[in-house]
Amino acid sequence: MKEFKSAFKPAIEEYLEFRSAMGYCNEHEQQLRYFDKYCYEHFPEQTELTKEVVRGWFYDEIASGRACLSSKATTIRLFARYLGSSAYVLPMNCVPKTPDYLPYILTDEELAALFQAADTMEYKNDPFFQKTASTLLRLLYACGLRPNEGRNLKVEHINFQTGELFITKTKRRKERIVVVSGDMLLLLKKYRLQRAVFDKGNEYFFIHTDSTAIKSWQLTALVKSCWIAAHPGIDPKVLPRVRPYDLRHRFASTVLHRWLDEGRNLYAMLPYLRAYMGHEKFSDTAYYIHILPERLMVSPGVQWDNIDHIGMGVDIWEH
Repeated sequence: MKEFKSAFKPAIEEYLEFRSAMGYCNEHEQQLRYFDKYCYEHFPEQTELTKEVVRGWFYDEIASGRACLSSKATTIRLFARYLGSSAYVLPMNCVPKTPDYLPYILTDEELAALFQAADTMEYKNDPFFQKTASTLLRLLYACGLRPNEGRNLKVEHINFQTGELFITKTKRRKERIVVVSGDMLLLLKKYRLQRAVFDKGNEYFFIHTDSTAIKSWQLTALVKSCWIAAHPGIDPKVLPRVRPYDLRHRFASTVLHRWLDEGRNLYAMLPYLRAYMGHEKFSDTAYYIHILPERLMVSPGVQWDNIDHIGMGVDIWEH
C-alpha cells in the first residue's frame, strides 16, 4: 500500500489509527488517499484544512468523474471534525440527496443463479477469488450480515465447533453473536482448508491470493458481475440493480415468509430478528414488513395497528 505524501500525512495516519482503535473499518482510507494526492500536487506545504483546500479537492473529484460523492463528503467532513474547530467542515448540502432506493428482493431462482455464477466465475489474476466469492456471498445471505461485517470477519472471531460468529465493527460499534447453520458451517470449514494454502498470517477470513482482505468496491463489483452472468443474453442496462446489501434484505424477507407460513405473529417475533441482524431501532426491522409481497401483507400475522405506529423513518442502506 502506497504511503501518504502530502503535508497532511501525519494527521491522516493518526485519524485512521483512531478510527481503527474505535472499532471502525477502513472504508475512508481510499477517499483520503485521493485527498492526499490532490493536496500533494496542489497544496504541498498546506497543513491546515481550509475551505480552499477542501472545496478544491471536492470539486476536482467531481470533475474527475469519480463516483461516491456522498462517501467523499462524509469522509472529509468526519476528518475535519477530528482535526478540531479550526478545520473547515464541508456543508451537508454539497451533495444532493439521492432518492430512496427500494431494495430488490431476489426470487429463489435468481438467488440460485447468482450463487451459481459466483461458483463458476473466472478470475484470471486471482483464481482463488472464486472460492472466496462463492463462500462470502452465501454467508451474507445465510446470516443476513451487512456487507462490511462479512468482508471484515476475522479468523479469530469464528468458532468452528459451535458455528458462532463474533461480529465486530458494526454500525455504532454494537457487537453481537451470530450462529450459522450446519450447512453454512461446513462451507466455512471447507473454505478454511482451501485458504490455508494462501494464508500468510492474514487476520481476515476472506482473502485474495495475495492474502489481502476484500474491499467494499470489490464486493460491489463481484455482485454486479455475478448478477449479469446470471442473466446471459440480457442487456445489463435493463436488469434491476442489485447490491451486496440485497442479500441481507433477502435474508430478512425469507425469515418473515417462514414465520408467516408457520402462523406466527410478526409483531411479536420482530425483536428476535432485530437482535440477530443487529438493528438499533425496532423500526429498522419493521421496515422489512413493508416490502413484503402484496399476497403476504394481507396475512393475519401482520398486525398493522401495532406496526404502523412505529414509524418508518429509516435509511435501509444504513441498516
